[in-house]
Amino acid sequence: MAASTKESKYRIKVTAGPDYDPTTHQDVHVNGDTLRIDNDRVTLDLAIRIQDYKGYPENSPTTNPYFKDPLHTNDQYSISISFTPKEDINGNDLIFGNDFDKPLRDRLPMGFNAALRLVQWSLDPSIEGDAYADKPYLYSPALATWNQFRVGDKEHQDVKGDYVVKEGADATGKEVRSQLQIPDTPDGRRKHFQTEANRQAFVFEKGRSYLADFGNQYLCFSDISVKLPGFHIPVEGMVDDEHNELRYVLKDSKTGRVYLVVLFTLLRNSAESEQPPSQEEPVNEIDEVD
Repeated sequence: MAASTKESKYRIKVTAGPDYDPTTHQDVHVNGDTLRIDNDRVTLDLAIRIQDYKGYPENSPTTNPYFKDPLHTNDQYSISISFTPKEDINGNDLIFGNDFDKPLRDRLPMGFNAALRLVQWSLDPSIEGDAYADKPYLYSPALATWNQFRVGDKEHQDVKGDYVVKEGADATGKEVRSQLQIPDTPDGRRKHFQTEANRQAFVFEKGRSYLADFGNQYLCFSDISVKLPGFHIPVEGMVDDEHNELRYVLKDSKTGRVYLVVLFTLLRNSAESEQPPSQEEPVNEIDEVD
């Protein structure tokens, strides 16, 4: 079944901060300038890019030069960071992924487990989680899930909103990759770090800069859907005023210390704001596509 082309009832607002508490967050200028987070744990620059963006703030650019780069012409979004930890973090402990405060089990569409297995098999074998828990989560080791990863020098590397992270290293970061025999390609590095012993051997060093980029062609914000090979998941039909957030988290799985939270919130368009959520939308089906 083809995806609908009708205009979404929702618009996206993106905020980010150093903790789960939304009062610590700032608005993110999607497709625009980077957001700086600086505290006793980390100095971090964040850039969010979304293709065909129609969200907030008003008059945000609808795209970014990022999507013209040969690596990203098919991608729909990007979460890109430059971060310098202010404490050592073991590579096996730093995780990146999604978590939720409320159960989703009654909202997950039929076929969700099959779609998740497909993600694990073809996209990210390192992903683990429980989508049916009281507080659902899907996490991966950051080293094994990031699309691009770059080891920098022993200082924070400032980046601008149009900077494109590419696999590799800079200055003394080249020695780090060489000594640990980290493959030069994204696929090679991700496979390398699917092995726990290789992650344990890596340390995110205090005072060293690291750059990472995460995104793909499967999460489509223009029509609020997930499009996996063989499946189309119409997320918009699963949304209401209590279940309208997608959260990405970068944190230490051992200590629970949080370094970054990015929150994508779906807000009703002004024309829809006084109308109750439609009960006619399908909320429990995954469309299979050829």
